[in-house]
Amino acid sequence: MLSERSIIPTADKAAIGLSSICAVHCLVLPVLVALFPSLMVAGMQDERIHLGLLVLVVPVSAFALIMGCRQHRQLPIVCLGLVGILVLLFSALFGHDWGGEAMEVTGTLLGAGLVACSHVLNFRLCKSSAVCNRA
Repeated sequence: MLSERSIIPTADKAAIGLSSICAVHCLVLPVLVALFPSLMVAGMQDERIHLGLLVLVVPVSAFALIMGCRQHRQLPIVCLGLVGILVLLFSALFGHDWGGEAMEVTGTLLGAGLVACSHVLNFRLCKSSAVCNRA
């Protein structure tokens, strides 16, 4: 049977991975499109990719952070993750229109970093917490 002790670390790791995919997508894709313009035809530069990643990142992150906070009661970790999620959402929805490509990439990298950092803290705190390690 799955327990919170096994689900929370898995969700944290998934959220870190998804945030990393967002960051890599924003860093590597412009270079690849410059080198291989045919990627534009393949839709790799499409904004729907950002929105699709957000559809995955937001619920996984929220779930892991809320479940972790229920265990260790450290609300600042949830707040850090929430700020990261809001920065990701803002960057994906408005970044390009308000500040161009640079604003979108910078916001995505900042948001993904904040989300990943909050999950690393959540993972470490839950792993070391006596409350989280109860059977």
